[in-house]
Amino acid sequence: MRGRVFKFGDNISTDHIAPGRLFHLRSNLPEFAKHVLEDADPEFASKMHPGDFVVAGSNFGLGSSREHAPQIIKLAGVGAVIAKSFARIFYRNAINIGLLAIECDTDGINAGDELDLDIENGVLKNLTNGVIIPIEPLPPVMIKMLNDGGLVEHIKKNGGFNLN
Repeated sequence: MRGRVFKFGDNISTDHIAPGRLFHLRSNLPEFAKHVLEDADPEFASKMHPGDFVVAGSNFGLGSSREHAPQIIKLAGVGAVIAKSFARIFYRNAINIGLLAIECDTDGINAGDELDLDIENGVLKNLTNGVIIPIEPLPPVMIKMLNDGGLVEHIKKNGGFNLN
């Protein structure tokens, strides 16, 4: 997958991602997605295109366990969130809803760069500067679960906890 980079720093909280003042929109996630990351970058939702990447520093998604945070990132069309590290609950929620979350060194990635991400082979290439950043390849079951749309959809499609 290819996309353009929107770069964020360390400690982007679930409140930055899904602003608490807009929680009245939690029953209308497509509308809520129009405000994704608004408190970190007010123009993000209007400037990003489907398939673009959110790239961040350490501890992305810290704070409350708002499951809406990864949901609205995915609904906005973000191809993947790439960060140095994730808050544990955010990471698990992202995988559960089918949002690709990749941990790697993000220091060599800048806002506006174009990336090519190969999750099966564990390669993240910065097409802007030619740098290749190694990532841990995802296990086939994880790729299948993400392709199925997350954990619940994977179980519905494959019946039970089929890991094949």
